[in-house]
Amino acid sequence: MAQSLRVVMAQLNIRVGDIQGNVEMIIEAAKKARDELHAQIIVFPELTLCGYPPEDLLLRTSMQRRIEKALNEVREAAQGIAIVVGFPWVESGSGHEELQSNRYNSCAIFADGLEVGRYNKQKLPNYRVFDEKRYFVPGKGPCIVELFGVKIALGICEDIWFPEPLNEACAAGAQIMLTLNASPFHRGKQAEREELLAQRAN
Repeated sequence: MAQSLRVVMAQLNIRVGDIQGNVEMIIEAAKKARDELHAQIIVFPELTLCGYPPEDLLLRTSMQRRIEKALNEVREAAQGIAIVVGFPWVESGSGHEELQSNRYNSCAIFADGLEVGRYNKQKLPNYRVFDEKRYFVPGKGPCIVELFGVKIALGICEDIWFPEPLNEACAAGAQIMLTLNASPFHRGKQAEREELLAQRAN
């Protein structure tokens, strides 16, 4: 039987574009969660490293290099606590005629100085204030990580509003899902989320 799991949710004043400043806040919060709150896992918001929404900052050629450096710092800081953090990620595909790059809205979980799992957001919102299909391509399939005797799935924001990502994760053996969010404030949304998640849990 799975043991209990102590998870801390980090709500920080993340700044769009201030990658190094955000990394410093992440590391400080992770140490505090480990040392003062005795957390096993700390979960940060969607696109934590670059801030949300980054919009056309994602198109800068220097972005990927800065994100890689930031991820290395977060990975090295994941000692005695698992860190779940969101970031944009560019993967280059190969073809005979041309190279094509895909940009994902991603998250990863780091533990003991290692990256132990990575997930790419599957459901991309494109309504009202959201414009993610302009910048990202959807990911495919679940990410399941076993830590502290628990099989953990990763998800990102819009994924939870559709049944497929959670169903896929459950089918792959997940016992819980950690979902990163960075949604703007919307009056009445909390009750709506709680009702939806109660349905998903069934």
